Amino acid sequence: MPKQINLVIHDEKGRIDKVLAERLKEYSRSQIQQWLKNQNVSLHGEPVRANYKVKSGDQLIIEIPDPEELDLTPESLDLEIVYEDEDVAVVNKPQGMVVHPAAGHTHGTLVNGLLYQLKNLSSINDVIRPGIVHRIDKDTSGLLMVAKNDFAHESLAKQLKDKTSLRKYVALVHGVIPHDKGTIEAPIGRSKTNRKTQAVIEDGRPAVTHFTVLERFDEFTLVELQLETGRTHQIRVHMQYIGYPLAGDPVYGPRKTLKGNGQFLHAKLLGFTHPRTGENLVFEAPLPEIFEETLKKLRKKH
Repeated sequence: MPKQINLVIHDEKGRIDKVLAERLKEYSRSQIQQWLKNQNVSLHGEPVRANYKVKSGDQLIIEIPDPEELDLTPESLDLEIVYEDEDVAVVNKPQGMVVHPAAGHTHGTLVNGLLYQLKNLSSINDVIRPGIVHRIDKDTSGLLMVAKNDFAHESLAKQLKDKTSLRKYVALVHGVIPHDKGTIEAPIGRSKTNRKTQAVIEDGRPAVTHFTVLERFDEFTLVELQLETGRTHQIRVHMQYIGYPLAGDPVYGPRKTLKGNGQFLHAKLLGFTHPRTGENLVFEAPLPEIFEETLKKLRKKH
């Protein structure tokens, strides 16, 4: 059944799509514009256009359509399973692979591959994210923990929440960082100017990133980063915020950057306590070939 939202405009002003995006923060502006285009938004019983400017007292009814059913077809994607037992698995996600199906990415995702290679996956998350405890961006490579049953999922999710799991990344950033270590503590939320991106904002969610310089080049720095929190695009946003954006980042980096397959960011180290045995497990994945080749070129130039 489609969900219905009733809204009354008070003192808001401006285009209806902008006002709805501010009021309904859990939905993207593009979603809202699609509703308006499909006549899912009505004013006093009549469909309303996206360029309508709201007035105080307007009574809006929004019919939110049922989400598109996504095909969860198991696919042979030859995923690199670093570790597997009856409860958990650790997978080394390649750069360029989306973690779970979504609009525009219905096939070729990590979940499609996991469904083919692993016999069981937890069902705690919604139907399109079986087994997925945490995510990394499409163009970020590296290690992810996967829950094979709900018992394991609850344990791994709690470790993430309690900040007892270990997650270390390696990134190549623009600029030469002068100090050897640092901590970035700045709240992150949806950008006020571009709703498709994240940004450091005053009313954002707490976010903490620790970094250590591994190597310096003429115009770049190789850093190791440890996450204390797991906000969307956290490393990319935090490094841009302090003036050292990730090389290759098409969203948060400069236009003139290193050629690659997106941002040079790799989830190198992953550690957690096994949900059943209590054993402390730590896994490490080597840098992707394009990352290593880029570092070789920078060392040669330096």
